[in-house]
Amino acid sequence: MHPAIVIEALEKTFQGNRRVLDIASLTVMPGEMVAIIGASGSGKSTLLRHLSGLARADRGGTNRIVVNGRCVQQRGHIARDVRQIRAGIGFVFQQFNLVGRLPVLTNVLAGALSRLPLWRTLPGWFPECEQERAHQALKRVGIEELSQQRASTLSGGQQQRAAIARALVQGAQVILADEPIASLDPESSRRVMQTLADLNRQDGITVLVSLHQVDVAMQFCRRIVALRHGRVVFDGAPSELTTGVLSEVYGSELPSPELEPAVTEAPLPAYARA
Repeated sequence: MHPAIVIEALEKTFQGNRRVLDIASLTVMPGEMVAIIGASGSGKSTLLRHLSGLARADRGGTNRIVVNGRCVQQRGHIARDVRQIRAGIGFVFQQFNLVGRLPVLTNVLAGALSRLPLWRTLPGWFPECEQERAHQALKRVGIEELSQQRASTLSGGQQQRAAIARALVQGAQVILADEPIASLDPESSRRVMQTLADLNRQDGITVLVSLHQVDVAMQFCRRIVALRHGRVVFDGAPSELTTGVLSEVYGSELPSPELEPAVTEAPLPAYARA
């Protein structure tokens, strides 16, 4: 069985020579649900953006990222066919990345854009089969009755589940979720995480989710990868995540339920930039 995600010699340096990622090797197998934890600024979001080709690694090294058997980037160069590669990668942003003025169904149908000709999408004339697929995806995440509402009228948890439904319509084999419950109440957080866990267990979708809440990571994920200053300092089962390991990961900033991470802005999808 080939890995779902392969990371080799990934280095990323921001202005001022500040190294934000320094990952020698990391592999995720198909069907795994892996939590990425770490303090704010540890590189969690940056890592996910590199996996989807939204950010480019440092040039000149031997870095390589492969997702679903296809090279996303190598030696600091994004693959020319990265848009096609992204068709198999669902990205769930912290701030939902929905178009508020459009119906929920239309937002979810955006997941089908990569496989439809432009003339079928400009006026919103999605084929009946794609509309049925979108309705089924909304049913899977428990909000089918909200399909005709404007996305802006949904609660945060409902919007996040709509974003997950969009990834289902997309046909993603890998879902990258960047702090998907950061702004949600406990019950909405549980529903979103349970939705991701169900898709992982029932559909075999590989899920890589960055989380600030360690207890949630331990509850829903069978594997936890911890970052500190862009480096992997722990990779193992939740049962191995001791207080000593957490002290190494977070230092003096051990997480608490009241602590909220900074908001990460997500780019609008192409269909919403008009």
